[in-house]
Amino acid sequence: MTKGRQRISPPRIMVVDDDKDILAVIKRGLELDDKFKAEIFSSGEAALKAFEAHPDEYYDLILTDIRMPKMNGFELYRHIKEKNSLMKIAFITAFEINKDEFNKVLPSVNVIDFISKPISTTGLIKKIKSILAGHPESPAA
Repeated sequence: MTKGRQRISPPRIMVVDDDKDILAVIKRGLELDDKFKAEIFSSGEAALKAFEAHPDEYYDLILTDIRMPKMNGFELYRHIKEKNSLMKIAFITAFEINKDEFNKVLPSVNVIDFISKPISTTGLIKKIKSILAGHPESPAA
């Protein structure tokens, strides 16, 4: 959401994962108690098409799996950033990611956060709230 613009409805989160069971669990957890509005997509292509069909401020955050067939999460990230460089994007992954090592390999991908699978609904909501609040990048420990 851009500065100066307030939305009456809950923050809108795009969730992209090729595992439909994971999508269903995340959607149910995020929409519990109307905390968020989750729109789910099982492919990068479908997510990109939906993203392009809406105004820049439609989604508050995009959560995308990294490993998906055809268009992976990194490719989706690049396409979305070309359209809206300010869009907040976080990666969901079952793999352990060291952010510093990742930045050495793919410096063009400025990642807000990595969210490790499996994650509890409570943990996911906490991460999302932190990202939406614009948490500063934490220095490496």
